[in-house]
Amino acid sequence: MSDSPAPLADPHIAFDPTEGRRDIVVLGSTGSIGTQAIDLVLRHPDRFRVTALSAAGGRPALLAEQARRLRVRTVAVAREDTVPALREALRAQYGTGEPLPEILAGPDAATELAASDCHTVLNGITGSIGLAPTLAALTAGRTLALANKESLIVGGPLVKAVAKPGQIIPVDSEHAALFQALASGSRADVRKLVVTASGGPFRGRTRAELAHVTPRDALAHPTWAMGPVITINSATLVNKGLEVIEAHLLYDIPFERIEVVVHPQSYVHSMVEFSDGSTLAQATPPDMRGPIAIGLGWPWRVPDAAPAFDWTTASTWEFFPLDTEAFPSVGLARQVGALGGTAPAVFNAANEECVDAFLAGRLPFNGIMDTVTEVVAEHGTVYGAAQDHSRTGTSLTVADVLEAETWARARAREKAAALADQLADTIGEEQPAEARA
Repeated sequence: MSDSPAPLADPHIAFDPTEGRRDIVVLGSTGSIGTQAIDLVLRHPDRFRVTALSAAGGRPALLAEQARRLRVRTVAVAREDTVPALREALRAQYGTGEPLPEILAGPDAATELAASDCHTVLNGITGSIGLAPTLAALTAGRTLALANKESLIVGGPLVKAVAKPGQIIPVDSEHAALFQALASGSRADVRKLVVTASGGPFRGRTRAELAHVTPRDALAHPTWAMGPVITINSATLVNKGLEVIEAHLLYDIPFERIEVVVHPQSYVHSMVEFSDGSTLAQATPPDMRGPIAIGLGWPWRVPDAAPAFDWTTASTWEFFPLDTEAFPSVGLARQVGALGGTAPAVFNAANEECVDAFLAGRLPFNGIMDTVTEVVAEHGTVYGAAQDHSRTGTSLTVADVLEAETWARARAREKAAALADQLADTIGEEQPAEARA
């Protein structure tokens, strides 16, 4: 890291270091990040107040309960068809004589909330739909606690164009760890970022051994409780590839100086190696409330945000090199990150489609990365080469991102279906003749 202009995330810069109670908008409130953030807020009412919530709309009872407990002004849902159920759930929570919060609905509702009056926007939305709210929060001058890594993956140049120094505080456990470790030294002294990976449920397995794993197997993460998409991304290590791209964008570190190491215990969340040979690690028991507290409270610490280690109990911490043959996702992510333009958006969108196909039983586990690799290659050699520079170069617009994602999703679905048909034919050929008859 050089002494060039400040990167997107810089622990040495406090964008808005308000010491009093901060007003928070939580996007994705019924998801894993959102529910844990609300738990943190309710335990620290002197530090935080939630003014608005957004969610997809599929869990109206939980959203209504959150709204009542937090006494928010506004509730937003992405799906307009869920408004009647939400209104009914709110009436059940609030009673007859109490006014309900304002309800916003539609695909732009979260983006509208992100620009509303508050100190910090916590973007806990899953997927690239979080890009527009990220840009809205930054443009409106809010501190952005960013758990939606896809915002950076698909729209890195767009985010960089509007973010001010210190405005983004990363909430991913790995990037919150890097953020804290980087605070101990100057940018010029940073030699390497070391991103840790749990290895997921399939650590130590070969590619051949992964051929027949099931969605149930892949969802059984050994250390973290997360949503299904993120959990499958952890099993394929796509999440680690995305985090490498994110680290490059957040901290202005070249890809060749970002390393991934497998750490099954998930105690050390990431490390920074400095030029004098010393390595600083940030470590806590696996619990996302710690990183969330960094995102909401920085530059101040939130007391007892998450559990600490019990040093009276023996423990073993292990580190292993990454098996790039069984898990090629990190290498592919480095390639698309270096290409820039819409390549990361294509990688992310194709992966989301393939994860859906795997969870639905339409694609084998190894088929996820095989299909994503094919889509990325086709984008670069056929689709990308035929289009203008905005899709493959440094100039990027939201329209470019959306168009590339639409193309990638369609191609991923087509290729996943073709692979499924091919495998079905293979299985049929391998059956005895009387079974085929």
